[in-house]
Amino acid sequence: KRGVEHSRYAPRLSALATDPDMAGRLIDALVLEMGERFDLLALYGVSDVWDLPAKLRPVPLVVLIDEVAELFFVTSKKDEAARDRTVMQLVRLGQMARAVGIYLEVCGQRFGSDLGRGATALRAQLTGRVVHRVNDKQTAEMGLGDIAPDAVMAATSIRADRPGVAVAGDTSGGWSRIRTPETTPAEAAAVCRDFAHLTPELPFLAPFRPPARQVVPPMPTTPPIVTPQT
Repeated sequence: KRGVEHSRYAPRLSALATDPDMAGRLIDALVLEMGERFDLLALYGVSDVWDLPAKLRPVPLVVLIDEVAELFFVTSKKDEAARDRTVMQLVRLGQMARAVGIYLEVCGQRFGSDLGRGATALRAQLTGRVVHRVNDKQTAEMGLGDIAPDAVMAATSIRADRPGVAVAGDTSGGWSRIRTPETTPAEAAAVCRDFAHLTPELPFLAPFRPPARQVVPPMPTTPPIVTPQT
């Protein structure tokens, strides 16, 4: 949606990709960064970024994909190669990047093989799962069936009048019902502005840094028409 839903959070974002081409280039940059971080770990003989001294430790990164289906949709056959590359790069990040402090958070309405090649391979790399209320068993199975099968029915039994209730599962097979507190977009945007000074400015993300959000002045109001008196 050209970033219209996330532009309000721009003060707290180090990077923002708003179309598949930009997303592919950003993911490539993250894979290169992952390789450099592994070189750093090898140099100091450790296997995890948290084992490095604090002054050498790269800043942790959270990669949020708002709607994963958008990365799979193509309008012509010539775009399939770029799509497949983006998905495979994401799979690489999912497999290895946690050790160097790069974490994926992938969101979607449905997340199954019907999205296209590589969808289930990517999903398999995502360990913590959260499924909110769903309308059919198949959607719940896509999110929980391969890690916590017993949680599938729990996800389909969430009532419509219980907003925020979800089912969280993990690779141990355990699961629990959770309820997230309501946060309005305006409240979240205010928090982003308050903590904008903590946003990392990393050189390799500079081409993707969102511009500072401008405050649009209110629309001028039309003065009321006054009927002259004679």
